[in-house]
Amino acid sequence: MAILTLNNLGQAFGGFDVFTGLYGSVEPGAKIGMVGPNGIGKTTLLLILAGLAEPSHGGFTLSQGVRMGYLRQEAMQAFNELDNTVFEEMMGVFDEVRAMEVRMRELEDCMATGDTTDALLEEYGEMQHQFELRDGYIYEVSIKQTLEGLGFKPQHWELPLRHLSGGQKTRALLARLLLEKPDLLILDEPTNHLDVEALEWLETRLRAWDGALLIVSHDRYFLDKTVNTIWEMSRTGIESYRGNYSAYLKQREERYERSAALYQQEKERLEKELDYVKRNIVRASTNAMAVGRLRRLSRDLIAIRSVGIVAFRESKSWSQLAEQLDVGHARPMGVMEAEQELKALQPPNSRPPKLNFNLKTTLRSGDLVMRGRDLRIGYPDAPLFTSDDIVLERGERVALIGGNGTGKTTFLRTITQQIKPLVGEIDLGASLKVGYFAQAHEDLLPENTVMDELIRHQHMNISQARQILGQYLFRQEDVFKKVGDLSGGERGKLAMAILGTHGANFLLLDEPTNHLDIQAQEILQEVLEKFPGTVLLVTHDRYLVDKLATQIWNLENGHLQIFQGNYEEFLAARDKQTMTEQKAAAVAKKEAKAAAAATSVPKGQKNQKNKGVATLEQQISEMEAVLERLNQDLQNAQKSDEIWKLSEQFATSQSKLDALVAEWSAMAEMG
Repeated sequence: MAILTLNNLGQAFGGFDVFTGLYGSVEPGAKIGMVGPNGIGKTTLLLILAGLAEPSHGGFTLSQGVRMGYLRQEAMQAFNELDNTVFEEMMGVFDEVRAMEVRMRELEDCMATGDTTDALLEEYGEMQHQFELRDGYIYEVSIKQTLEGLGFKPQHWELPLRHLSGGQKTRALLARLLLEKPDLLILDEPTNHLDVEALEWLETRLRAWDGALLIVSHDRYFLDKTVNTIWEMSRTGIESYRGNYSAYLKQREERYERSAALYQQEKERLEKELDYVKRNIVRASTNAMAVGRLRRLSRDLIAIRSVGIVAFRESKSWSQLAEQLDVGHARPMGVMEAEQELKALQPPNSRPPKLNFNLKTTLRSGDLVMRGRDLRIGYPDAPLFTSDDIVLERGERVALIGGNGTGKTTFLRTITQQIKPLVGEIDLGASLKVGYFAQAHEDLLPENTVMDELIRHQHMNISQARQILGQYLFRQEDVFKKVGDLSGGERGKLAMAILGTHGANFLLLDEPTNHLDIQAQEILQEVLEKFPGTVLLVTHDRYLVDKLATQIWNLENGHLQIFQGNYEEFLAARDKQTMTEQKAAAVAKKEAKAAAAATSVPKGQKNQKNKGVATLEQQISEMEAVLERLNQDLQNAQKSDEIWKLSEQFATSQSKLDALVAEWSAMAEMG
């Protein structure tokens, strides 16, 4: 049974329909990603579902007892009236569990004094069961893992909530929602304000989520890793696709092609019908037959005018459709009217308007594109990083990744010779023509029009400029917009249009997908896949990296590491190394705790331990077996997703073991 159902839901502002006729349902445990062009109303829909806005018509049903959690895209107003610290707010999620813990201690004190009754034992047993079901033994561990996973260092835990930045408030609200575990978790752009490490942690957490998810995100990689259904939202409905984002792309393309084929087939059938009518209606012997077929043709054309040619063709019941549209009582068309109606038929508008451009090279570069030796990059008063030696060959597509502030943009400026390396040298190959796409687009003059800015960078006539700008969806009066008035996405498209006129064979791209909606990201990816030259890409767009990169240059801890391979291979190698290090640290920690516990318990005391200590020893033994099994699974794991999931389980199990050992040590010391 669905926990959420949309029923003809619509929202309008004035005379403008943002969306209308939305139907859909969310089943328990469903993991849904919602996509659609910017401005289509995705955030508005989520606000309605969260009860923060009213629809203009239609509605939705939330099943009784279903708990919903909602993360707004920006949570600037969250926690404004609260004096809690970050950690106190997270602890508040477990107020009932903590009250149970207090009562259990009271019951244990009663039992320790010999005041034991059947009712007391029954109460204690039931409460202990509920306490365990609600993660009572590990709730503090869960809080710490969640805060650390979302980028809150221990020194941030005591910060007052009202003093957090907007991004920190959004992450704190997300942390609380994850700890609350609602039946339906609605997330609007949850990847904002998260670095790659936090994103990977969140993906692992959501993959194991027991409840239902409804996520709006422009992060295609995130959707690939977290959802198994895609809702494609348009002005007039929601189209549902099974699978993650990559599966949706394939199915969507198949739908486009099927719609085009159905349109062509149906149009040819209608044209044949009209041709028969025109040839036979003037003959006395065939007039009756032609009039009958013209009447049927009229009904078909009237229905198509209402629902579209594809929906008409796919309709399972013509009688139901005719009754719904009341076409049986419609006036039959004449021959000329039917012919005009048929000529006016338009192809299905299922494929949205798209960017249509190519990045062409005017010169083939040499085989060696770039070489770097003994490099130290940065500024005299602020060195940033050293680097492995670099050999970059023609046709390679490199992704330069790393945290904010590590020096990625500085490295691109060094390659373009705007600044020099502090140590070492960078040599560029022969016949290179470098094209640089700057993240901030600082080379664009805000007072120029779009057309003037294009012509300033590459001389051409107005007709040529209009043609090029049209490929980037600057049409009609758009070409006369001031650059300073453009949105971030429009500025990015203009910068890409300018870059496309240079004929470069070595592209340096600094965050080219910033501010682009998913459709524009897809087109850029397609263009770069076909680009015949060499690409060095700085981006946080992991989907783009995953699809393009043949090398990964990882900038971390003040050093640039060159990895020969694609993104999945890089992740697998990195995670294997991390788990090897974590395993060694865990073994050392376990041995140190065991040694400390052995020295703290007097010899011969073990036989005097109470039943609680024995139970703890059994739990410790079982948890050690779990860790050993997880470690063996990690050694055999090959895929990055599997490694991350096992890594999360290993860390949680290790925390549980640490807590059990600490409790055992405390009880052993009490004798």
